[in-house]
Amino acid sequence: MALSPELAAWRSVQRHSLLRARQAVPAAAHAAWSASINAWLNAGLGHLGRDWVLGLCWPFRAEFDARHFAARLRRFGVQSALPVVRGAGLGLAFRAWSPGTAMERGAYGIPYPRDSAVLRPDLLLMPPVGIDAQGFRLGYGGGYFDRTLAAQHPRALCVAVGFEISRIPSIQPQAHDIGMDALVTERGLQVKGSSGLEAVDAAQFRQRLTELGAQRAYRAQGAR
Repeated sequence: MALSPELAAWRSVQRHSLLRARQAVPAAAHAAWSASINAWLNAGLGHLGRDWVLGLCWPFRAEFDARHFAARLRRFGVQSALPVVRGAGLGLAFRAWSPGTAMERGAYGIPYPRDSAVLRPDLLLMPPVGIDAQGFRLGYGGGYFDRTLAAQHPRALCVAVGFEISRIPSIQPQAHDIGMDALVTERGLQVKGSSGLEAVDAAQFRQRLTELGAQRAYRAQGAR
């Protein structure tokens, strides 16, 4: 996963610029954008049932807080899980989480479940530092999610969830970068199509992700 020095430096500049912009958003605007994202998530993913495991991230550096949406889904039996960094060069583990779960602080000082059950997410809500027109996500540079997704068979559905100010024309994706399947911002829902991210309504969003999940499960079963 090594980047050229030039690309690593360029991504670092983009990352710091995007983070500065996000952390400078006024509280009122952040709250309004978050409320819109929650509404879009409810429209596009509120149908998930008790056989689903939702992976999400503890909010960090003014990210959208997905815990409220996870709380709504738990009322319908969906399990929620938070990532745990297992070590440098390794993918993430996901442990069951709900309010009251015993927590510790790990990488970047982010809380993680200390000893709850290890789960395999069916769907991941992934906060981007940046997201480009093709659905590639710029993260914090550790490569944890790319390694995690590369090792999953079938791969979880990946929905980037963030604010429109996270848009970037291209992250200059490399072979190891794994694109998102969909994007939710305060302006609506998008799914990955042949030409990049495409705006869709809630019914199309649900249908496209359901079909994609079924295709991945079928291919994984056939590979056994």
